Amino acid sequence: MDFVGRRKIWYAISLVIIIPGLIALMLHGLNLGIDFTGGTIINLKFNQPVTTTEVSEVLKSFDLGENVPIQVANDNTVLIRTKALEQEQTDQIVRAFQAKYGQVTVLRVEKVGPVVGKELTMKAIYSVLVASVLMLIYITFRFEFKFGVAAVIALLHDVLVVLGVFALLRIEVDSSFIAALLTILGYSINDTIVIFDRIRENRKIMPKASVEDLVNRSITQTLTRSINTVLTVVFTLVALLLFGGETTKIFVLAMLIGVISGCYSSICNASPLWVDFNLLSKRKKRMVATATR
Repeated sequence: MDFVGRRKIWYAISLVIIIPGLIALMLHGLNLGIDFTGGTIINLKFNQPVTTTEVSEVLKSFDLGENVPIQVANDNTVLIRTKALEQEQTDQIVRAFQAKYGQVTVLRVEKVGPVVGKELTMKAIYSVLVASVLMLIYITFRFEFKFGVAAVIALLHDVLVVLGVFALLRIEVDSSFIAALLTILGYSINDTIVIFDRIRENRKIMPKASVEDLVNRSITQTLTRSINTVLTVVFTLVALLLFGGETTKIFVLAMLIGVISGCYSSICNASPLWVDFNLLSKRKKRMVATATR
């Protein structure tokens, strides 16, 4: 298949997905959860097993908004994270649970400030920058600088796709979203490295081949492996999304979007970008040679 010949189409598809997300990010930003905006954490212990659905039903009467994060542990303890509540509101919630389930022990009621969220955000940005620079250095050392630049652009593409989808759909994000973004960076680069490795091997085998033919053959040779690997991960993530519960949903959804985007960018963006960098480099050399004659 002529992946390189259709690279403008792949670039256009990426832009069509990323640009609306960037506009939504600039206009509305992300729908931040209490990890970023601050809120109240209520930790309760029940005398009997309860489910997330049962806890959610009790909370519905308190106007706490949709998708209140609820974590139920095996020892009958429940962790509820809500928007910032006054003491009286917290007491009313506890009394509602006691009225329905009898004795309920309050283990912890804690207000979380937005400062924690700002620290998380800054650390996430620093982590992405440090990871990108380290990957650029590593790939430049192992391959060449143009490979490194193409790989980092593909990684940033995946991050922007995930951020854009969450911003467009107004999905509430928590601290696990940052963990998902960093995991996507690590996962996405693996597939790109495999294709780059094959390009390097084929360049030795076919020294006279054009860069377009070299990349097309390399992507074709690794295509089945890339798709099969991603599909196994996607199947697992879909199962987790369906049966993993509310507390893991944001992480899993971000991973699912990022993994699919990572597969796309590895095949359709990273290597074609390397082709464009090479063609641009050759064009500049020809212009310099023509000018010096």
